[in-house]
Amino acid sequence: MESTHNSIKMTAAEISYLWTTYLSDTMSICVLQYFLQQIDDSDIKVLVQQALDLSFQHVEGIKEIYAQEGIAVPQGFTDQDVNLKAERLFSDIFYLKYIKNMAGGGLSGYSRMLPNIYRKDIKRFYSKALTSSMELEQEATLLLLEKGLATRPPFIPYPDKVEFIKKQSFFLEGLGRRGALSGKEVTHLHFNIETNQLGAAISTGFSQTAQNKQARNYFIRGKEIALKHIKVFRDYLEKHSLPAHAGIEQEVSESTQSVFSDKLMMFHFSVMIYAGIGNYGVAISESQRSDLVIDYSRLNAEILKYSEDGINIMVANEWLEQPPLSVDRQNLSKK
Repeated sequence: MESTHNSIKMTAAEISYLWTTYLSDTMSICVLQYFLQQIDDSDIKVLVQQALDLSFQHVEGIKEIYAQEGIAVPQGFTDQDVNLKAERLFSDIFYLKYIKNMAGGGLSGYSRMLPNIYRKDIKRFYSKALTSSMELEQEATLLLLEKGLATRPPFIPYPDKVEFIKKQSFFLEGLGRRGALSGKEVTHLHFNIETNQLGAAISTGFSQTAQNKQARNYFIRGKEIALKHIKVFRDYLEKHSLPAHAGIEQEVSESTQSVFSDKLMMFHFSVMIYAGIGNYGVAISESQRSDLVIDYSRLNAEILKYSEDGINIMVANEWLEQPPLSVDRQNLSKK
């Protein structure tokens, strides 16, 4: 039995998860501290402060584990990566939707990590993080509902009888031949529209304030991709007489004053892209129409190429920290 934490080395999963979480939470601290300088709505301010407190707790918890293990703490992001005195770039509505999305990302990320974690202290750390994310997401959802800002998925009829699929074409001959979308298909289309709308708004703000020309053009291209994907998903819903909500680009101000470092914004974008790739992957696995699967697959390929271009920009500007790696045995044998 495991009696002490220090007697058991961390696995590749545990080391990598803590490293990734540290970078993400130090980024979140910069972003949320800036948000707090701008918020007018007291309810939203409380929620953003709650999210910020959680990020601080995560960072301190990881530092303690690193100190015990003698692991080098990543650089992550610091007060050098944010201008807290910058003009307002986003509205309070944006901040609330951002927190909802951020908490949802924590839910999916931590739940994916937990099955691969064995050390009790790290298991406890991520279990607590998962619970906190669940509570934050619930509070953000309730606040969106209270303020009339929630964008629910479309409604479909309640089933009134049991039916069985009679033709293989239900799965294999989507391509417009099935006259209805399944509930899961509707849900993923709605969700991916919503996340791309948030991405388009972030792209707008980042492109207005980026200092590096490569990064600025990258964000502009990101907005174009997001809007293109929104149109693809929206067309599916509208073809089946289902509503698709408007975007939130109007929640971005006209400010061009630098807020975040280009390094931070590029990292933020990489996190969004990886989440998007995962979202599309889940949508593929739960879609039962070949036309939807084909569209998600080709759009995912486009995101992967876009992600590669972003990594190249980060490497060229020395903005990308190297993650924990396994031993390169081939290289060692050559020495």
